[in-house]
Amino acid sequence: MSELGALTSETKRDALELLDLKALYRNLSPAQLYEYSIQRGESKIADGGALVAYTGEHTGRSPKDKFVVKDARTENAVWWDNSGAMTPQQFNLLLEDMRTHAKGMELFSQDLFGGADTGSRLATRVYTELAWHSLFIRNLLLRPTSAELADFAADMTILDLPSFKADPARHGCRSETVIACDFSRKIVLIAGTAYAGEMKKSVFTMLNFLLPEANTMPMHCSANTGSQGDTAVFFGLSGTGKTTLSADPNRILIGDDEHGWGENGIFNFEGGCYAKTINLSEKAEPEIYATTQRFGTILENVVLDEQRKPDFNDNSLTENTRCAYPINYIPNASASGRASHPKNIIMLTADAFGVLPPIAKLTANQAMYHFLSGYTAKVAGTERGVTEPQATFSTCFGAPFMPRHPSVYGGLLKKLIEAHEVDCWLVNTGWTGGAYGTGNRMPIGDTRALLSAALSGELKQSDFRRDENFGFEVPVTVAGVDAKLLDPRSTWAEPSAYDAQAAKLVNMFAENFAYYAAYVDADVCAAGPFQQVAAE
Repeated sequence: MSELGALTSETKRDALELLDLKALYRNLSPAQLYEYSIQRGESKIADGGALVAYTGEHTGRSPKDKFVVKDARTENAVWWDNSGAMTPQQFNLLLEDMRTHAKGMELFSQDLFGGADTGSRLATRVYTELAWHSLFIRNLLLRPTSAELADFAADMTILDLPSFKADPARHGCRSETVIACDFSRKIVLIAGTAYAGEMKKSVFTMLNFLLPEANTMPMHCSANTGSQGDTAVFFGLSGTGKTTLSADPNRILIGDDEHGWGENGIFNFEGGCYAKTINLSEKAEPEIYATTQRFGTILENVVLDEQRKPDFNDNSLTENTRCAYPINYIPNASASGRASHPKNIIMLTADAFGVLPPIAKLTANQAMYHFLSGYTAKVAGTERGVTEPQATFSTCFGAPFMPRHPSVYGGLLKKLIEAHEVDCWLVNTGWTGGAYGTGNRMPIGDTRALLSAALSGELKQSDFRRDENFGFEVPVTVAGVDAKLLDPRSTWAEPSAYDAQAAKLVNMFAENFAYYAAYVDADVCAAGPFQQVAAE
């Protein structure tokens, strides 16, 4: 093929200044990238037209292999308890060694934007060793117009070379796999892993570092908006229903994973979606399923049958099977990726202890407390001898991508909530009537009914009671929902067993939040579960 990009003055120099390549293919189309990827033996085509690729050893992110350059800018700005440190000298050695490794190679590059808000978006140039990686990042980030592309100048640069193996002794990393971030020069180096999600999350991490300086809140969340311009934001860890509940056919999808909240409202960081496909059902999730049957979509680690039809129930390679597609493949997706300031914030949790109510109204202080906690629970059964749920706390609902201290994001969120008078809700999509193994999963129909009432404003008119363990307000009656469901204690066969389970969960919250107590004011600390219960 002859699509070698001309390295002339029309192509802006970037921070890497890669030289001595056999070929550099710039901004190729999906059809061109399909051809290269298949010719190079990287992938195959599934029935329906999607491109199927496998990532080998790494079928998910490698958070322990992520490092940040510690320099004058980052030394007092980065949350080092959560970030591995790398010296500038080690990063420079890694950069030079990767450049040497790239000599004589064919690389692909894409010029894209991170962020739909033109005032704060990050112009990003991504170099990849694999053609399908170039298509992946083209799908996931925002694609420039022809005019924007002609005048494109990269602010951030990513170099992704899966075949390069890092040297821990030389490069200051943990293993042969490394994701190294230089926030000062806005360079990210990815090596030793073919998992494509590392590129997407590197852009998110960079924005998470940069945007708070401009009083813009970066968020690991989905977002949608109603016909009246009423925007809703959905925070939630994996398995809580963030993607499912925000994909409402009656509302416009802004995005499914990463957003900013600035002076002009909410804006998507991305131009695509990276959805889990394990057990994907055409009946349950028709919009996402339809994308898997389209040309241009990437299926990552999805097993194919003999006819090359995807088997979404096959987890033999990984539970983390994915599809990556442009957001316009979803029929009701926003074309602009922007929306007004939110009227509602939904914090989703799948409480496998069966303690939390299906919905509760939060004050601004309570919202900050639960945002910093980032609670959900994993069910038992994955390990022999484990017979009860396990609490999971991931601060800001996305700790691995938060380079600054959580109190920075929590404080910014609280200010925005108060300034725009946003209603905040905690929604439990987990268990009721008992813990996992005894109780039942919260009925999805009731969850949707409660969300609909919250988003319409109807729920605010209900009578509320104060929860005896957590202090938040819980509606007593909601039209179309069994009143018993709203009082989780009454759904348990043995109320005393509920009380014991609730006390246990309160203790877990209190123990987890002890780390943050020194960084927030007393009103936020007091907004958590009642301390007299936690002290028992």
